[in-house]
Amino acid sequence: MKIFFPRMTIIGVGLIGGSLARVCKKNNLVDRVIGVGRTEANLKRAKELDIIDEYCFDVKEGAENADLIVLATPVSSFVKIIKEISPCLKKGSIIIDVGSVKMGFLPQVENHLPEGVHFVGTHPIAGTEKSGAEASFCELFQNAKCIITPTPKTDKKALSIIEELWKLAGSNVIIMGPVRHDRILAAVSHLPHVIAYALVNTLVDVDNIEKDVLAFAAGGFKDFTRIASSSPEMWRDICMLNKAYVIDSINQFKYNLELLKNMLEREDYTGLEEMFKKAKSIRDNMI
Repeated sequence: MKIFFPRMTIIGVGLIGGSLARVCKKNNLVDRVIGVGRTEANLKRAKELDIIDEYCFDVKEGAENADLIVLATPVSSFVKIIKEISPCLKKGSIIIDVGSVKMGFLPQVENHLPEGVHFVGTHPIAGTEKSGAEASFCELFQNAKCIITPTPKTDKKALSIIEELWKLAGSNVIIMGPVRHDRILAAVSHLPHVIAYALVNTLVDVDNIEKDVLAFAAGGFKDFTRIASSSPEMWRDICMLNKAYVIDSINQFKYNLELLKNMLEREDYTGLEEMFKKAKSIRDNMI
């Protein structure tokens, strides 16, 4: 399928939005890219790097006459943005998001779409702890998974176009329902981020008792907590909109921590080693 978007608008020109704009330009999938954001310094830099061709601060101005609109802002802003831009959207345009949670906003977004405008939920499972346009790069999505989350209201042609878009970006596309997406991502993505934030804060608490603890943090700690450098605003929104499944995952994690704690209290070091062996086997098979 040959796809081309004369006018593409990126709302939130950061790591993900900027990388997708780069890919679309590199593959000649777009004619003109408009960036919309809050920080002029970031937008100016995006233009200097040829990620976007022009920029503005008004989402309505940016969305007008756009053929493809990418929502790459914190997920709690999606419904507000859709309400604002709805009167400006042209028939046949497609809107996608790149958010890590779906059911927290998807039903409301679909209810506010004008007739003839199509929304396709997407989630590229790619990224770094860096943010901003300067952090973006063309290869970000190469060989990474991208989950597309259609609903019964999703237009089939728009779905096919967006599936092809992500394949051209280098992604391995997976189609699944938004509820299953949220449940899975709560366990494999949202929980690790919550744990990383909690672990760093735990060491700060320990530091109040035993000074300079953080000075002894070596590579393992830094690797494990790398994702705690991610955007607090973004992860606040993700936890807020996927609250139920994140809580379920936290409870399951607490259960496994309690098992380990109980083994230590009972001096059941054989059981402890078996739990470690099980985890090692699973982790080794993943890679």
